Amino acid sequence: MTFAMQELPGEFTSFNFPPNVPAPFNMAAAILTNFDMLTVEEKLRMVPGLLPMLTEGQSFIDAQDELSVLEFMDKYGMPRRINDEIFIAMGKALDFIDPDKLSMTVVLTAMNRFINEADGSQTAFLDGNQPDRLCAPMKAHIEARGGEVRVGAPVHEILTDADGKVSGLAMRDGSTITADVYISAMPVDVVKRLTPAAWSTMPYFQQLDELEGIPVINVHLWFDRKLNSVDGLCFSRSPLLSVYADMSTCCDEYASDDASMLELVFAPCSPIAGGDTNWIAKSDDEIVDATMGELARLFPTEIAADPAWPATAQQGPAGQARLRKHAIVRVPRSVYAATPGRNKYRPSQATPIANFVLAGDFTSQKFLGSMEGAILGGKLAAELVCDRALGGDGAPLKPVSQEVVERAASAAPKGPIGVRGEHAIAFGGGQQGLGTDALHP
Repeated sequence: MTFAMQELPGEFTSFNFPPNVPAPFNMAAAILTNFDMLTVEEKLRMVPGLLPMLTEGQSFIDAQDELSVLEFMDKYGMPRRINDEIFIAMGKALDFIDPDKLSMTVVLTAMNRFINEADGSQTAFLDGNQPDRLCAPMKAHIEARGGEVRVGAPVHEILTDADGKVSGLAMRDGSTITADVYISAMPVDVVKRLTPAAWSTMPYFQQLDELEGIPVINVHLWFDRKLNSVDGLCFSRSPLLSVYADMSTCCDEYASDDASMLELVFAPCSPIAGGDTNWIAKSDDEIVDATMGELARLFPTEIAADPAWPATAQQGPAGQARLRKHAIVRVPRSVYAATPGRNKYRPSQATPIANFVLAGDFTSQKFLGSMEGAILGGKLAAELVCDRALGGDGAPLKPVSQEVVERAASAAPKGPIGVRGEHAIAFGGGQQGLGTDALHP
């Protein structure tokens, strides 16, 4: 885990997990041997809050979901500097939210992986772009086994029969698709827009109203020269930037010894995530200028003063790197906002509908709203379908919170709003550009 040093611009420090050392001793070594970020006293004052992860395990982690990161720190007497040095960066990297609004369960879930898995702290990158290196192999795998992958085929409505089971999917082109079992891997915000009226008063589906996607912005910057960088993900500890990587160092497809290409997570980017500004609504130039200003502050000897970007105006003559081009991708609804108290509303993969199963990172599983969570949610959904196909019952329904059950009892049925638009942003994806200038390469 590598952090940019705010007090020493242009320098980095790392928590190095020693190889061939089993967890949790590797994490202890990583923390104890880093002297750049926390004092010995601060490290010791973290112990009372983190030790129960070892002694009580997942039950302790789940029980902290009602507390924000800052509330948890106050409860266990942790100095606020630990938040400034560690938890702000972790919180924004894990869920794009500042610690005063983030559930402590999110941070503890990540740290629990570090404690219990020798490789739990490692990050990796695809060796190329996602369509070619991830999506295409998945599509080929499915088709080689007799499956079919349809793109550009949006669902208009989930059709139900008299007993509430799915009878088919009405597609936007007017066709209907029928199947034995239907698995939804849609984001939670899209599931809510397509929930049939017959399901809308069920407590299981009512609880989804408590989950909402968080906005995030991805910034892609191409420079005219190579920047000082690390081979891996870097926590910026910036008020605006979460994590970033120099893809010219980390990824084969973008590899270059002469010029850097940075990919950065811009967060928090809206008030719901703890930010003061609704950056999602800002222009590309405003977002890039703010990003360049933060990079200039973090790396004053590298980023040039460029009239095109006013935020760099205070840069001295040492900085020479200029921006050649940029791309901004807005995701108005990404992973669910893991504010305190959300875990109890995450639904099981099993639903009250016999032939309808939920996948997705927001479903109930041990990981966060993340790639790992999406994969595990999909795996659990597939296991449920396979178990039932073999005559078993599969994993049971997760109990719904009593307050939701009581609310659902007086709820009136409501029809689905539906999804408007044809591009990825309508279905929870990202978009370049704004309004009529939107780009969908």
